[in-house]
Amino acid sequence: MNLFDAIFQGIVQGLTEFLPVSSSGHLAICQHIAGMSDNNLFFSVMLHIGTLAAVIAIYIKLVIKLFSALKSIIVKLFKKQFKWSEMTAEENLAMMIIIGLLPLFLLFLPIPGTDMKIKDLADVLTNDGYFICIGIALLATSALLFFSGRKKMPVKVIDGKKYRKKPRKKYNAVDAVVVGVTQCFAAIFPGLSRSGSTLAASQFRGINRSVALDYSFLLGTPAIVAAALLETKDALFSEGGVGNINFLYVIVGMVLAAVVGFFAIKIFKWLLTTDRMYIFIIYTAAVGLLVILVSIIELSTGINFFTHQPLTF
Repeated sequence: MNLFDAIFQGIVQGLTEFLPVSSSGHLAICQHIAGMSDNNLFFSVMLHIGTLAAVIAIYIKLVIKLFSALKSIIVKLFKKQFKWSEMTAEENLAMMIIIGLLPLFLLFLPIPGTDMKIKDLADVLTNDGYFICIGIALLATSALLFFSGRKKMPVKVIDGKKYRKKPRKKYNAVDAVVVGVTQCFAAIFPGLSRSGSTLAASQFRGINRSVALDYSFLLGTPAIVAAALLETKDALFSEGGVGNINFLYVIVGMVLAAVVGFFAIKIFKWLLTTDRMYIFIIYTAAVGLLVILVSIIELSTGINFFTHQPLTF
């Protein structure tokens, strides 16, 4: 790795981690084009921590309130004073985030007949031979963003007059589980945007889109922490550990991921509130179709279109 690689990966990570275009999908595409078969795992961990800093910087006040609400819930449970129907708005959000995270444990279930867990499918699908899967997942991201944006709330009749219901600003347990399961699919399939798919799932459930986006980012924060911890363990115990790391490059990448991630969140929120999501719908559809086209050519020849090396499965 050189300084240019650190700068490039930091910028790409910061942009794609939060914009609904899939960071894992773009990373896999870059690796496919460059013919890279492995990552610097420790550097990847540090980039995730950089993007985590961006989320904390934007939602710091709400994060503090959520920790306070979680503490309140625990105290009430010990005193046997907790009542689901009497939760404050912050307590409800904290509880919904916890419920939304529970489906992630499904990723650690073993796949029958193999020595893999469900989460390991993500590594398999980034191999050259499965390049087409990334294109399909990007098209799925585009479709989810398109159809969720067109969803209309049901109409209710009051005194003979028709009124369209307003999107909800409060999650319930079913909403949280649906979004949590969607996040699991995004973790498995490179190209399926985590922020985009969880936002779409919330909108399909009738949640206000601004509230849905905030929930998506907050739900992703513990997931990023968990992924960083797991990758840190793998990096520390992998062959060579972190002995050959240039920490200046690591710091550069982290800072860029944090700064670019901060502005990516701001841009995403602005585009969502000004009805400009079509930008991401068109982009993910175009990239997805291009990836599928290239993949069809590669599968017919058995050769990587860019590196002219045999495909790996």
